[in-house]
Amino acid sequence: MGILDRIGLPHRYSGKVRDIYEVDDGLLLLVASDRISAFDVVMAEPVPDKGRVLTAMTAFWSTHLASVAPSHLVSTDLADLPAACRLPGLAGRVMLCREAAMLPIECIVRGYLSGSAWKEYRESGTVHGMAMRAGMAESDRLDEPLFTPSTKADSGHDLNISFTDAVDLLGRDLAGRAAEISLELYRQGSAWAAERGIIVADTKFELGLLDGELVVADELLTPDSSRFWPADAWEPGTVPPSFDKQPLRDYLDALDWDKSPPPPPLPAEVVVASRSRYVEAYERITGLSFADWPGVQGMASDVES
Repeated sequence: MGILDRIGLPHRYSGKVRDIYEVDDGLLLLVASDRISAFDVVMAEPVPDKGRVLTAMTAFWSTHLASVAPSHLVSTDLADLPAACRLPGLAGRVMLCREAAMLPIECIVRGYLSGSAWKEYRESGTVHGMAMRAGMAESDRLDEPLFTPSTKADSGHDLNISFTDAVDLLGRDLAGRAAEISLELYRQGSAWAAERGIIVADTKFELGLLDGELVVADELLTPDSSRFWPADAWEPGTVPPSFDKQPLRDYLDALDWDKSPPPPPLPAEVVVASRSRYVEAYERITGLSFADWPGVQGMASDVES
């Protein structure tokens, strides 16, 4: 029996990384596992402590950016959880949260031309339908950060939508507030990261309503929800290495694999390199030692599935 099977709470949902459980009094328990995915396929091997990195970074940003918008996060301390959840293996990877009414869109902010935005620009000179200046290169810095929402797909890929589409889904006032909060979270977060030698090329926020107020939910400016680049490796026209699952992507791209399940087995060195990238992102951005975060014990995963 795995540690997740021993959580004595009703199970609500399992995603690629997180498992959600119902507590009481409008609270949810989010558990960040060490699962890692690439090309929408979850790998068989976990990356030790990856879930703790995501939790630690979210806790850091929730406090640092609290002046922009409140978070639904209540606590990351095992002592604040119901007794059935105070399992040592969950230390450092749990978030006790207030349950919010989540917006039906992903609140994406882009500061650089990369990923699907670069693909669209190359084809039509636009980003989410917005005309961009001519002559830009891949990884170029945009003239200003852009709010570029997408749908939330139950399966497969999310679909990029325009701000007008977001207004149709949310109403003008709520869509405008979501864009305002997302852009300010990005501005302040990317400025902080830039002082520490990291570019936040783009990022994704989850927002929801609590008592009529928009709050930040789920993970916040982590390597899974953001594209982090080392500033000293950035050059327009190239793709800088990311502080995330880049070692995993590089390994998989070199294989003759059709990007569909089952995934190929991962060599130990790829797992170790991926863990190192996540940990480095946390330590550089926060200035804290990851070894001091609860539950960190080194290269052994205590939540694998």
